[in-house]
Amino acid sequence: MILDSARAAASQLFLPEFRSVFWKTLGLTLLALAALWMGLKELFDWLALPWIDALLPGFPGWAGWIGFIAAIVAGIGLALGLALLIAPATAIVAGLFLDDIAETVERTDYPADPPGTPVPLIRSIVLALKFFAIVILGNLIALILLLVPGVNIIAFFVVNGYLLGREFFEFAAMRFRPEAEAKALRSKHAFTIFLAGLVIAGVLAIPLVNLLTPLFAAAMMVHLHKAISAAERRGRAP
Repeated sequence: MILDSARAAASQLFLPEFRSVFWKTLGLTLLALAALWMGLKELFDWLALPWIDALLPGFPGWAGWIGFIAAIVAGIGLALGLALLIAPATAIVAGLFLDDIAETVERTDYPADPPGTPVPLIRSIVLALKFFAIVILGNLIALILLLVPGVNIIAFFVVNGYLLGREFFEFAAMRFRPEAEAKALRSKHAFTIFLAGLVIAGVLAIPLVNLLTPLFAAAMMVHLHKAISAAERRGRAP
């Protein structure tokens, strides 16, 4: 069930609708990061120059050189920081388009089933922010445990697997159920959903490919929710 859902989601990443959402997401993310870059750079220049002048009164030449070097170092630091933020920032933007992905999956793979109801915009934004927090938290935990061989990898997968599985399954389920019922279904099948979350965490761990994580996760959990719902209707656990 999990592998079938993952395979189906991976194959759909190449559909035109998925590509369209991905490029829109990536474009908006890069624009946001570029605006953040310019804002932070201006802020650094505004804060740094008075300090340099105060530290080196009477040495305007040295102040200029130190300011130039400080600007280069700050630029490199900002570039590295923004590069690390691409994946989680993409997740925030992608959260606004997850219903488009779910609708595509439901329409192409389950045409005979009633379509789901889009998740309210506020809930979509909350999901996107949660995913952003999950990415940051998971990587911070792995970073803290970096000195313990092997443990950091385990922590990364366990934390991300649990949180990603929970959030994205509830997203898929809430298109067809009230929130309380979606949470109850997730709790009932917690282990299956956790294993599916580990697959999503595996995608998240791959550089560049991790930009597709929100789209892959949404599609996979739509398939998994359909499979679990079908098993529930048959009166047996998957």
